[in-house]
Amino acid sequence: MLNLYNTLTRKKEEFVSINPGKVSMYVCGPTVYDHCHLGHGRGYVAMDILRRYLEYSGYEVRYIMNYTDVGHLVNDAEVGEDKIERKAKAEKVDPIEITNTYIRSAEDDFTALNIKPATFNPRPTQYIAQIIKFIQDLIEKGYAYEVNGSVYFSVEKFPEYGKLSGRKIEDMLVGARVEINEEKKSPLDFALWIKATSEHILKWESHWSLGYPGWHIECSVMSCDLLGQDTFDIHGGGNENIFPHNENEVAQSEAYLGKKMANFWTLWNMVLTDGEKMSKSKGNQTNLKDALKKYGPAAIRLWIASSHYRSVMNYSEESLAQAKANLQKINDFVLNMEALATSENSDSSFDIKPYQEKFETAMDNDINTPVALSVLYELITDTNKLIVESALSAQDAKKILAFWKRINSVFGLVLHGQVEIPQEITDLVKERELARKNKDFAKSDQLRDAIDKLGYIVEDTKDNNFIIKPARNASPKK
Repeated sequence: MLNLYNTLTRKKEEFVSINPGKVSMYVCGPTVYDHCHLGHGRGYVAMDILRRYLEYSGYEVRYIMNYTDVGHLVNDAEVGEDKIERKAKAEKVDPIEITNTYIRSAEDDFTALNIKPATFNPRPTQYIAQIIKFIQDLIEKGYAYEVNGSVYFSVEKFPEYGKLSGRKIEDMLVGARVEINEEKKSPLDFALWIKATSEHILKWESHWSLGYPGWHIECSVMSCDLLGQDTFDIHGGGNENIFPHNENEVAQSEAYLGKKMANFWTLWNMVLTDGEKMSKSKGNQTNLKDALKKYGPAAIRLWIASSHYRSVMNYSEESLAQAKANLQKINDFVLNMEALATSENSDSSFDIKPYQEKFETAMDNDINTPVALSVLYELITDTNKLIVESALSAQDAKKILAFWKRINSVFGLVLHGQVEIPQEITDLVKERELARKNKDFAKSDQLRDAIDKLGYIVEDTKDNNFIIKPARNASPKK
């Protein structure tokens, strides 16, 4: 059974979905005012692997990931400039043009990384009417209040405030850095709706003012709309947003619903550059597009999977170079299996079950991808030994390939060089084998050269069999 670490309870728990066979999952998406960096790539690949493993385990996953296109102010504050508006002013374009540009950019990155598309990608600018209604309902329930056109959530009305982050209200009041805002009944109260200043661009009419939604309210409204007005299974996101963003989500959602927002909070850790969090605001991010161009999407994805999602990753050229080398090892292994599977030796004695059991044990232990990958590397080592000993049959290779395809539905690695062996090549190889059997070695060599020129290699094995595979760095005919 899958056991996931739950930030809400601070322990691993057996995952049981609310509705049998189905999983509802909401993941906090990026604020779209710039290109994604490696930290974003790490997070969304980690959530994609979790989703894929749930599907591998037989679940149907309804996966929601938003794009924040309004309300996220500079320094995560409640007053000041919107991050998107700041970018729009700098580039002298409309804010919506900024968000559309960077949503397309993010989608390009996610497609390159083979991240499966979400069931829905909501945007808060498309949810203004629902946000206003949600806030009005919180006012009527006694959890929120309006002052001078802005609306705040009253933290004192929600006694469990702090349960996700582990912070106590009394400690936050004494020691936390809070903005001074005389409108608030308590310095811990947070904005649901903010009255816009005259220079603010993105603003809408509401019961209270011409204004815009606070950053936190959007996820509560959109998850409620797209996953139903009930508890959902998994909330994903980056652990740097536990407080205040996720904490405020919990408060406003549970006040509105009268029940738990999500059963599991599954949060990834950050990527560091020289020991500091990688972020757009710090200016120390490694642009994801640059990394994809330099290392390739599969190497980036493998690099991410090589660390546990809850561990801190440190970006370095060496770690990505190692991922690229490991990817080549996996690619060669798959090509060898594909090639061997075309031979006529059909006995089978290889037992794949121990590897499958170890893979699933690793993944069931809080999606432990580094250990799961070690099982794959162990399989590669074992099969390579058997190939050298000519002890791996075509049926064995087919069995191993089927296992690879199954576990790669979780890893999501798109390997280059995996091609169908063309019939033309297969026919030449068979003709060469006939020449060898007839001891016509001159013709055999000629056919080998012809196969070579078409971008393929024939490797003879000890048992008078052979392996066909594309030549490294060649562009074989498909």
